[in-house]
This record gives sequence, C-alpha cells and structure tokens, in this order.
Amino acid sequence: MTLEIILVLGILAVSVILFITEWVRIDVVALLVLGALAVSGLVTPTDALSGFSSPAVVTVWAVLILSGALARTGVASLIGRRLMRLAGDSDVRLMIIIMLTVGILSGFMNTIGVVSLFLPVVLDISRKTKQPPSKLLIPLAFAALLGGLNTLIGTPPNILITEALKNAGLRPFTMFEFVPVGMSVLIAGTIYMALIGRYLLPSRDTTRELSNGKDLKSVYELHSRMVILRLPEGSLLVGKTLAESRLGSVLGLNVVAVLRNGQTHLSPESAFALQAGDRFLVEGRLEQLNEMQEKNHLIVDDEGFTVDQLVSENTELMEGTIKPESSLIGQTLRQVGFRHRYKVLVLAIMREGTSYRTNIETIPLLADDKLLIQMRRGQLEELQVSELGLEFSDPASILDYKLDDRLMVVRVPPDSYLIGKSLTESRLGDSYGLGVLGIIRNGKTLLMIQPDERLQPNDTLLVKGKQHDLMMIEGLQSLQLEDQPLPDLGEIESEEIGLVEAVLSPYSTLAGKTLRELNFRFKFGLSVLAVWSEGRAYRSNLRDRHLRFGDALLLYGSRRRLRMLGQEPDFLVLTEDAQIPPLKEKIPVAVIIMLLVLIPAVFGWLPIAITAIIGVAMMILTGCLTMEEAYRSIEWKAIFLIAGMLPLGIAMDQSGAAQFLANGMIALIGGFGPLMVMAGFFMLAALASQFMPNPAVAVLLAPIALSTASDLGISPYPLMMTVAVSASAAFLSPVGHSANILVMGPGGYKFSDYFKVGMPLTILTMVIVLLVVPLVWQF
Repeated sequence: MTLEIILVLGILAVSVILFITEWVRIDVVALLVLGALAVSGLVTPTDALSGFSSPAVVTVWAVLILSGALARTGVASLIGRRLMRLAGDSDVRLMIIIMLTVGILSGFMNTIGVVSLFLPVVLDISRKTKQPPSKLLIPLAFAALLGGLNTLIGTPPNILITEALKNAGLRPFTMFEFVPVGMSVLIAGTIYMALIGRYLLPSRDTTRELSNGKDLKSVYELHSRMVILRLPEGSLLVGKTLAESRLGSVLGLNVVAVLRNGQTHLSPESAFALQAGDRFLVEGRLEQLNEMQEKNHLIVDDEGFTVDQLVSENTELMEGTIKPESSLIGQTLRQVGFRHRYKVLVLAIMREGTSYRTNIETIPLLADDKLLIQMRRGQLEELQVSELGLEFSDPASILDYKLDDRLMVVRVPPDSYLIGKSLTESRLGDSYGLGVLGIIRNGKTLLMIQPDERLQPNDTLLVKGKQHDLMMIEGLQSLQLEDQPLPDLGEIESEEIGLVEAVLSPYSTLAGKTLRELNFRFKFGLSVLAVWSEGRAYRSNLRDRHLRFGDALLLYGSRRRLRMLGQEPDFLVLTEDAQIPPLKEKIPVAVIIMLLVLIPAVFGWLPIAITAIIGVAMMILTGCLTMEEAYRSIEWKAIFLIAGMLPLGIAMDQSGAAQFLANGMIALIGGFGPLMVMAGFFMLAALASQFMPNPAVAVLLAPIALSTASDLGISPYPLMMTVAVSASAAFLSPVGHSANILVMGPGGYKFSDYFKVGMPLTILTMVIVLLVVPLVWQF
C-alpha cells in the first residue's frame, strides 16, 4: 500500500464519517474533500475543479430546471389527476395507479420534485376516499425512487455512472437502456406494495377524515390543550388589541376563537379589540398563567434611572453606523444573534432622525442606521476588526435617542416565580419587550449582564421598555379559567377560516430556525397549533422549536392567508387549493420542448448535457418558468456535493486506491462468482445510501466496480448498472432520501415504519437486479 493510497483512503474514511454523523453539511464536506485532494497533490488543480465543468453536473442541474418547468406548467399534475380517476373506490387500485404514475413521471423529473407535486394531490384524494394517508405516502415516495431508475436523467446516480463509463473509455449507457431493470423493479415494487407492503404500513391519519371519524383536531389531540378563558370587567386588557395583550408571547397560548354575545369570531386578527366578558378559546399549556396568578411577578418602582448610570469604569456607550457594504443590512438583531455573538447590548436604533427604543430585535436593519451600543471598555477593537461593517464613534448626543422615558426600575419580590430563572428563561425580552441593562444586588450595580445570569430575591433590575407592556401582566393575571364544556371543535372551521398542514419544501432555507426567529405569526398571520414530528404531536413551546425537514405544521387561520403561504417557496401547504395555479396554457410548449431535449439524446445526435441546457433556455424564453424559478429549482447542495466528490473518484482511480479496494472485494467474495460480486456491490451501495447521499455512493463505488470487473475479466456493465440501481435503493430509513423525509410528517410515520416496509422491498429489488441484469448485460 503506497502513501497515495493511504491518503486517499484516509480522506475517504473521514468524508464517510462526516456524511454519516452530519457534523458538517454534506456540501461543505464535499468542498473540503476537493480542497484536501488538491492541497495534498493527489489530483491536479485542474482535476480538482473538473467537477464543476463535468457534463454529469451540468446534466443534473439542467434536468432539475426542466423538472421545475414541467411542475410549474402543470404537465405532471394533469397527467396524474386523469390517471387517478381510474382508481374508483378500490384502495388497491388507487395505490397501484399512484405508484405507476409517479414512477413513470420520476423517470423524467426530479424525484423530490415529483413527490412535492403529488403530495397535496394524494392527501386530497385521501380525504375524499377516507383512506389513511399513511397507507399512501410511503408508496408515493418509494415509487418515485423506483421510477427514477428507468432513464438516464431519472436520478443523479444514473448520470454519474454513465459519465464514469465514458471517462473510462467505455460505451456509456443510453437514455432508455435503464428501462429493462428500472421497469422490472418498478412493477415488482408496485405488486409488493399492493399485496404485502400495504399490510405493513401503519394506519395513522394526520389529515382530514378517517373512516373512524377522526380529523386533524383529534389526531393532534387539540382537545387536551384547549380551554376557555374569560376576560372580566375592569381588566387592564379591556380595550387592548389581541397583539397588545401578549397572550401568545407571554403565556404561549394560541387564540383559536373569541366567543362574544353568542357569536364566534374564528382566528381573530392581531388587531382584534378585546371587550369585557369576552371568552377566549385558547390552545396551549396553562402552567405559565397558573404561575403568574399564584405568585407576584415584578414590582415597578416609582423612581427611574438615567442613561448615565449605564456607563462605568468597565462599560461605555458607543454609536455604530451601518456601512452600505455591511452584512447586517436586511437582517434583524435577533437573526444575527447580535447580543450572544458579540457580547454587547444594542440600546436603540436611530433611523432618519427617529429613535426606535423597544422591540428593536425584530427591526430589519438598513444602511446608515445608527446603533447605540453598550459594551465593555476595550471591546471596541474586537468589533472594529469583525465582519460587522460598522463605523464606530462617540455618541454625538445621547439625548437624541430619548431613552430616559423608556428606562424603568423594577424589583423582583421574594415570592416571584422568576426567582432562580436565568434572564433567558425569564423571557423578559421575548415576552414583554424588556431589556435588562443592569442589576442592583446587595448595593452593587452589575452592568452588561449575561443571558445566563440567574435572578435572586430582591434584585433590582434596570430595564428598558414600556411601562404599559409591563402593566399587561396584571391584565393577564386577571384572566379567569372557565370550567365549562368546550364548543364542538368542528365549528372552528368555516368558509373563511381553515385548518391545514404544511411542511418545509425541499428547497427551503428555514430548516433549523424557530417560529420566533421567523416572526411567523406576524409575517404570515397564521397560528401554528401543533407540530407532528417523528410519530407524535407537539403542542407546547412551539415558538422556540427548531423546524426540521419532515415535520408537519398544523396551521390555523384565514384561507386567504393559507393560499398566500402556498405561494411561499419555503413551505408546501398540503392541500391543492393552496397551490400556485399552474400555467396550463404553457403545457403544450413544455411537452414539445421536453421532446426536443430527449429525441436528440436518444438517437445520439447530441449529448444530453447540451440538449438539456438548450431546453432550459427554451423553457425560460417561452415563459414556462422564470429565471428566478429556475434558480430555485436547482438543489444547490446536490450540485456542490457531486462537483466536490467527483475529484475523489479521480484520485481513487489514479492512486490505485480503487484497485486496492477491488482486490479486497475479489478476495472476499470473488471466488463465489460474478453473481455474488453483484450481490456484494448491491448490499454495500444500498446500505451506504441509507446514511450517505446517493450521488456520493455512486461516485465512490464506480471506480471500484470498474477495477473489480477488469480484474475478474468480466464486462463492467452488470456491476455498473447494479451500483446505479442500488445507490437509489434508499428504502430503509427516512434519512435515506429527501423524498422519504418529506412524507414523514404528513404520513405520521415513525423511523421503524420505513425499515418494516423497506427491508422486504430492498431484498426484492436485489433479487430482480440479480435476475434481470445478467440477461441484458452478459458477464
């Protein structure tokens, strides 16, 4: 074993570990691999960058855009709806039609795009037929994975394997050369799901109605978190708006309806004015309200304090002006994590002569905004060399910020429920808009308080905020819990108000963010009543719950706003009514362009990469989709992943690492014959694809398969076709493919459901491959 082989295998091992653990994003891992190969001299700089100009990479992104155009014009949904009419009342026939329709379309469209397109369609069919969506959504995802095996452009592994053959000086696979294996696997998989798999699927419903009468309210167990609160006469909340009451931010409650004078006001807007005697139907936990009513909270002192008290021998005030090139522009202080990241406190924002002093964490920053910042002395140098893009100076006039009328002194009584809580846990900032600037404790004034500082009895807090907001606590304490039966939850929906589910779209950039960070309620005007994740419903602390791919959000609000959310690229609303209307008049144009892409590639007149690029240009020029929609259709993570990993395949070939691993494979199972070698490659690729991106699996195994075939003296085509098929056989876990994750929340699936249904399908797929491939490509 040479040093080059050791280095290549080392880089390979580290990348596999990072792929499995997800400590680093997969696209970043690929770029690190590229850099490591170039720096170590294992590949030339030209070879290191060759992935970005590879025909395989070009084909992948071009096909993604073409797929987006077919979805935008409604070609796929039109075909799907017409075919699904044939299902009638038969559950088995419905499953078969869904799988075959989706499978055939995924041969020409991006797999995840097909699933995204059909997910609302299938859920609407589920509601109408009273069929549990859990019986249909895993078949939908698996059919898309199986159908992608039918054509060269169906999946990235097919494209990459074909490119690997071409680079090795061999005849590449043609457009429809995958059909014998792909169609056999699709038909066999469909029969398996119809006869056996459907009995292994769970019977859970997170959509409208089941045959047993359950609906969204029952599935998410909203009854267990719903109560009625009454607003008494004389409460400080009377005359305030729903937003001003802070029912949501302080108590974590969603107001589902307001009952007033025999009328029910569903999903009231934030500007809804409250009246004495109003009864609120709310959803959420009451622990926060109970604590507030049982104990004192904060006591406001009559005396205030001045800005001068915020300056000491250890702290100072500076003014930072946002430069035009600053990275802060367009972001809020909360999004940047300004206080936690830079250990400073922004007291106010000055914009065009107007001072903003409260709730400044949610204000998008603009160029030339001036920030009044409290910091530790000596900290200025660190901030000046940071990437903030601020120009610092001494404040010209602190009085211009008009802070004094926003500065208050409040005391923490000995029986306050805030005792022992950190500033973060107290939620004084998020709930009441109060910024704690200092604490007077045992006669000493502590400034620049850290978020983990815990409150003690008799602490005196120097805070910035509106006394009016603090007084709202008394109003919330006045709310009375009614011990009466809840109204029929079927009445919380109407023609104007709806209850639907939504998931993060495959192209969303919001994964990992919280609803609070997104300012979801304010931005979209919708309430998130619950989140379905990993087989169970979560109904509390939703504002601070990180969104994940596969989670289903139960949304409540005006149907008009739900339709508006359906036009957001970050969300997929799971009903057809909320989808962006397709450009039906462009369907003939899109079909003709797609044929013009495929025909020259099928007959070998032009490479598929060239015809696909021309097709993309024609789709945009003819208005089938816009350039912005084209960019949004591209899975950039996949593009960088493939481009970064292709040089590793080159290094494995040139260093002899592929030959070394091939020798190991031959020594282990080569004596059992070519068929056993095929089985070994299938199991290796299928297992790896459960934890690694399938393009990476194809890139890594292709050179090993070529070397193994050469050493055994057999044709490389059976092994290469086996790798292409098995790399896409990600049936055992939800993380195996984005299509599996997308249906997890709406289907109410658990991790084990995928393994239970997917293991027999994986074995069946391997058997079909071992039977069909040698008949088409002889050893």
